Amino acid sequence: MPIVDIQIRDKRFWRLIRPRAFCRHVIDAAWMGDPAAEISVVLADDDFVHQLNKKYRGKDKSTNVLSFENEGLCAGDIVIAYGVLSREAQEQKKTFRSHLAHLLVHGTLHLQKYDHLTDRQANKMEKLETKIMQKLGYPDPYKEDVC
Repeated sequence: MPIVDIQIRDKRFWRLIRPRAFCRHVIDAAWMGDPAAEISVVLADDDFVHQLNKKYRGKDKSTNVLSFENEGLCAGDIVIAYGVLSREAQEQKKTFRSHLAHLLVHGTLHLQKYDHLTDRQANKMEKLETKIMQKLGYPDPYKEDVC
């Protein structure tokens, strides 16, 4: 399993989960690459993610998850915004834990060069995400009303 470094920049994550154990468990389930790889996870607030999104993607808004792929054993970084995650979970009628797990799976797959730029890529990635989520005991993240 990869080495996972977790930084908690938004303390609200502590109220809902044991963030370090949770993130490691989900990433271990989604990682298919070199077991010596290193992944950094940052659980942040919306402002932090907004600034990264603006700087690196040219988008002047926050988003739920950002993935920054690296080469070699440093697989990359996954950054998740608490506020966006929490709002989306409520809007989509998902639990916080389920939606966080999905964003971690999604980000981890991006670090393994999966993408969703075309319909074919998206279908492949979504099927794999669903399989991993079900392996973790969560419902299909692409079905509505998945509480």
